[in-house]
Parts: sequence; C-alpha cells; structure tokens
Amino acid sequence: MELEFLGTGAGVPAKHRNVSGLALKLLDERNAIWLFDCGEGTQMQILRTNIKPRKIEKIFISHLHGDHIFGLPGLLSSRSFQGGEEPVEIYGPAGLENYVRTSLQVTKTHLAYSLKFIELNEGVIFKDKQFTVECMLLDHGIESYAFRVVEANHEGMLQVDKLTELGIPAGPLYGKLKQGQTVTLPDGRVIDGKDFVGESKKGRIITIFGDTRLTKKSSQFAKDSDVIVHESTFNKNEAKLARAYFHSTTQQAATIAKEAKAQKLMLTHISARYLAKEAKELEEEAKEIFPNTQLAKDFDIVDVPFSS
Repeated sequence: MELEFLGTGAGVPAKHRNVSGLALKLLDERNAIWLFDCGEGTQMQILRTNIKPRKIEKIFISHLHGDHIFGLPGLLSSRSFQGGEEPVEIYGPAGLENYVRTSLQVTKTHLAYSLKFIELNEGVIFKDKQFTVECMLLDHGIESYAFRVVEANHEGMLQVDKLTELGIPAGPLYGKLKQGQTVTLPDGRVIDGKDFVGESKKGRIITIFGDTRLTKKSSQFAKDSDVIVHESTFNKNEAKLARAYFHSTTQQAATIAKEAKAQKLMLTHISARYLAKEAKELEEEAKEIFPNTQLAKDFDIVDVPFSS
C-alpha cells in the first residue's frame, strides 16, 4: 500500500506544484489504484509515474472546486483510449455527475467502459472484505469531505513448512488448522492449529482530508490513522486568514494528527507563495506539534507499513 502525490499545490498550477491529485496504490492488495481528487493536468502528472490509468477503479472527489476536478473529464477520456475497459466508480458531492457527463456529452466523448456515480453523504460509502471507506463533511463553504480508508485485519498465515516437516500432507486438515482448531491425526498425534498460524496483522488506516477549516470532529474521524493527509494552505501566523478562506494552517493540521494519535502526517495543498525555503518552514512549524510530519512534494511516494 502506497500513497503517490500527483499534485500538492493550492488553487492554480505552479511550476513546482500541480493542483490536487493523490493516488492510493493498492497493487498488492487488489491490483488497483484509487484516486483522490483530480485537478487540472493530473493525467500529465500520471505520465511521469508508473501508474496505469486502466488500473484506476475508484475516484473520490472531496469537493467541486476546479483545482480538484478540472482534470477528471480528460483523465476519463484518456483512460478509454489507453485500453481501460473495466467500470469506474466515482464518489463525490451532488453535482459531480452532471459536471462529468455534460463535459463528455459536449465534447462527444465516448468511453469504452461504464461510470457509476455515488453521491456522498456522511457515513460508510464503500465496504467489502478488504476495505471500508467512510466520509465526513468538513467546513469549506461548499460541500467538502474527508475520507477514512480502513483495511481489514490480515489473518495469520498457516505455516505450511512446519506442517510439512511433521509429515502432515496438504488436505482438508489444513483448513481446520488454519482456523485454529485442534485435530487428531490418523497416527494418533494431536495438533493444535494455533501453534501453526502466524501472527495476525492489524489493518492499516489512511485519512485524507479535503479543503477545510479546522473542525473539532476531525481528530476523532482520523483516530489511530497510520497516515493523515491534510491541507496546509496557510502558515501558523495566518489562522485568521485560514478561517476567512475556509482553509487550515500547518499547526492546525498537526494538532489533528497529535490528537488522533496518528503515526504520520502529510501536509499538502501548499500555496504557490511558498517556495523551497518557505515550504521547509511550513514543515518545521507542524513538527513543533507533531514531529513525524512531512511536507508533500509532487511525485513523493509514501509507503504505508503495517504497525509493529
């Protein structure tokens, strides 16, 4: 499981930062990629990565400001030309489907695959055996959402090599042992399955925030996250400006991560006002409150390991 940042800028594209786009790469887990927001030029950013658009199976749009959606019609069109045939699910606020379908209709764009739109409401918006995705309404002047992706726990693996050493052949017994049952072998030996199943692994949690003012419920929503991705449009001295423009500061994002007991914080949605030196200062501000903070740059890849 990896996060790859396709755009980390705020508002308009800049030479050193494109506008919002983030890929959750689930290649080992389900041979798929989930995309979060799709600002202008996202498909051009993808060309500079090893991401294959045909592997994008879900797209989550936090809100309908242009720097988060203007790249979507183009990406969907190119995916069709590049051999994408599998359906795509698109999750977003009311109005997103109208925007996308109108764009495709006006430009006479025909897709070789179907689109399914899921309009966001707070709560669980997707769930299967591997993942649960929940969304929460934020405070951004228009509908804007955060997404919490929770991976199911990984059961311990059956230690087949140990069973083979004991001369226990593969067969129905393995299924019982995998379930932790105690079985009696034909030769009278009693085998406890719990002795042959490795440790289970707690599923990982990623929380991705759309644009927002600081909200009291954010910390609880992001509780125990392995990684939090949060906007950081303003520095610590600009809290009044952040509130006026419905955005957050570096230290507000860090406070959320600290209160949520997160493992790592990634700051994104960085204003073009902040160049290399100033951007580093943003990171240092957040580290005053939450040390394990990283200011995201375009094309940064962040591995999401299992908690030890």
